[in-house]
Amino acid sequence: MLDRLAPGSRIAVIRLRSLGDCVLTTPALALLKAHRPDLHIAIAVEDRYASVFEGNPDVETTLPPTVAALRAWRPDATINLHGGTRSMTLIAVSGARYRAGFAHHRFAFLYTHKIPRAQEIMGVERKVHTAEHVASALFFLGLPQTEVPRARLFSPQSTDLPAGYAVLHPFASAPEKTWGLERFLAVAAHIEANLNLTPVFIPGPGEPANVFGRYRVIPNAPISDLKGLMSRAQLFVGNDSGPAHFAAAYGVPSVVVFGPTDPAVWFPWRTEGRALQMPGGILEVRVSQVIEAVDAVKSRVNA
Repeated sequence: MLDRLAPGSRIAVIRLRSLGDCVLTTPALALLKAHRPDLHIAIAVEDRYASVFEGNPDVETTLPPTVAALRAWRPDATINLHGGTRSMTLIAVSGARYRAGFAHHRFAFLYTHKIPRAQEIMGVERKVHTAEHVASALFFLGLPQTEVPRARLFSPQSTDLPAGYAVLHPFASAPEKTWGLERFLAVAAHIEANLNLTPVFIPGPGEPANVFGRYRVIPNAPISDLKGLMSRAQLFVGNDSGPAHFAAAYGVPSVVVFGPTDPAVWFPWRTEGRALQMPGGILEVRVSQVIEAVDAVKSRVNA
């Protein structure tokens, strides 16, 4: 498909939501722009996640995920990385000559290019990380297959931060993915006492901000501020959630506690780190195991 696009063509990539998915789309966009710098690339994304792509030179514009906005962009090709009903509606009415998406998507008959399994495209049978899964779609569409780089986030540097700090995110989207606040507080005490780093907690919208005692708290930070915070962090400790992928985009050493999701698919991409997971669930992970992982990660980075 990419070889058929004339110079200066417009591509609309549909990636509606979720912090992690948006962040892990950026490596594929970087590869696409490097291969075809002439292309104009837009991302159709919900407004609350549009800031993930703010300042990214690989993306010309973000579009609200509406029929009017997409048709006004007049794409020559659309690539659906979402697969839900709304994204299929956008594909159907986009007016694009070429319409691509994964073959397993419902209503895949709307696509002119049906993308097979990532394993088939990449010639492997192992589990494939989400960043590789997204990039494989572009490999199938004509991008030369190569190593998938780190995610790309861009942000202004914040000055209202301590000289050396660790970011901790003790919340997640579901109870089975949440390790527990008291456990994170115990890890914060160890980081402060033994690693000479200031713990900084980042509760999100709807998450309590008054339960962290004397520690620094940055509540309800917008995505632009979260990017600035992560860009200077020396360590990240958290549940499997969006902020972990922000940390990885800046190469921050990370320790991530996993519940039911698979670390092989969702571990922060291309950063020094450790994933902790137990067969009986997230609460079986002990504080001592996380502290051991934190020390091991920091010692490798400092070696």
